[in-house]
Amino acid sequence: MNTMRRDTIFISKATPGDDAFVLWLAPRLEAAGYRVFADVLGRAGGNGLKPGDAWRLKLTDTLQENSVKMLLCCTTETLRRRGVQEEYGIAEDLARELEDANFIIPLRLAPFKKMFGMGELQYLDFHKRWAAGLKDLLDRLEEFNVPKAHRLEPSDEWQTARAHFGVGLREEPEVLTSNWLRIESLPDEVHFLESKGLRTDSQLRVIGNEASLPAIPHGSGLISFASGIDFAERCSGKIPFEIADSIDVEEFIEDGWESLGIEQREARRQMVNLLRQAWEYHCTARGFAPYQFSKGLAFHASESLVASGKRVPWGRQGQRRSSMLRNESRGKLWEFGVEAIPSLYPFPHFKLRSRVRFSDLEEGKNPSLIEDKRAQFRLRRSVCSVWRNKAWHGRIMAFLELLAGESPLIALQAGSGEFVELDGMPLQTTVPFTARQTDRQDEDAEEEDKTTLQGFIEEEGDLASNDGEVA
Repeated sequence: MNTMRRDTIFISKATPGDDAFVLWLAPRLEAAGYRVFADVLGRAGGNGLKPGDAWRLKLTDTLQENSVKMLLCCTTETLRRRGVQEEYGIAEDLARELEDANFIIPLRLAPFKKMFGMGELQYLDFHKRWAAGLKDLLDRLEEFNVPKAHRLEPSDEWQTARAHFGVGLREEPEVLTSNWLRIESLPDEVHFLESKGLRTDSQLRVIGNEASLPAIPHGSGLISFASGIDFAERCSGKIPFEIADSIDVEEFIEDGWESLGIEQREARRQMVNLLRQAWEYHCTARGFAPYQFSKGLAFHASESLVASGKRVPWGRQGQRRSSMLRNESRGKLWEFGVEAIPSLYPFPHFKLRSRVRFSDLEEGKNPSLIEDKRAQFRLRRSVCSVWRNKAWHGRIMAFLELLAGESPLIALQAGSGEFVELDGMPLQTTVPFTARQTDRQDEDAEEEDKTTLQGFIEEEGDLASNDGEVA
């Protein structure tokens, strides 16, 4: 056999189950200089690719005549596919013919049951982190001296598939919903409350937490929107505070507080801290459950707010819709939540990030929150991977409506009669072009358990980023 033509890395996969992974992996291998072939290219129907038997012959010829290695995507579902088993059989024969014991490189995408004959093959682990798996794969390809193209020109099929999976544009205006909530109003003043007796930051911080009012320890007192009476009432009157000084909120943000020795940069940091506390106290008061993620605190719709599988209506303007914030999938309970990040630039607003947490379900017992952070991460990658843009957007909108109640504003209490008011509707903008939607759903579409899904994939399906932000 002519080995001089063997310059292609063939990826054996299930279609469409492994498509997201292969569409992520193949361009990165190309960027490293390798020629890649995968049958994700042959399912783009209507784009000039050969269907049926002709395409199957193309796959077989490429594997038999041009492949220098075969990457085998490994999940139990993938390895049960007849086409994958046929490709594995051809690759076994090639491994013997080429006397290459490492011709087949298994890629573990999820825990799987091995096929007959796979016992001696050592897989590369992509289950925990795709990036770590890619690094190991590139090291292995270098170790095996897999040839790189001197001038890489993607095949016609690969270019056609990229065009098919790409997002087309139409010259029609489209309204886009952001993940920003504008802060409509702030209290007029910030106060410095001097304490009578407390001196340490920890003591002062306890008082702020007990009162559930945003406050920051500073010197011998607190910086807060609230008054000393507010703290006295909420702390059983045992802690005397007096307003020692006050400053206009805008002046505080723009210039700092000279008499307290607070420069502008520190003042802005403190204002962001006060806004964050106001959000967290409000979510807690409304019955949302907190969960600490690696980058911040999120709040989730608890059972006291909404039952599992129940839809939450939303949409005060236009068509009324509904979305789920808690449901079961793959034998786990998922709960949708939101992390809110306050910012003053370019205007005061909160940036929202979608977060999902999981609990174990046992018959006759309450759901038990999964403490293992890695397990949480893997479940988010799998269960949430099929959520399309409308699903993520709908969940955020349902969360906000549940948080705001009947009001069009979300009023975060900052003191007696003092509120940080947020628009209950994220900022929207109109752009002159409309993106072609490749995955359309009904307005109230909801995902079921993975056993009812076709084309289940294991990659995060966020709206605009891996944080699940609304596009």
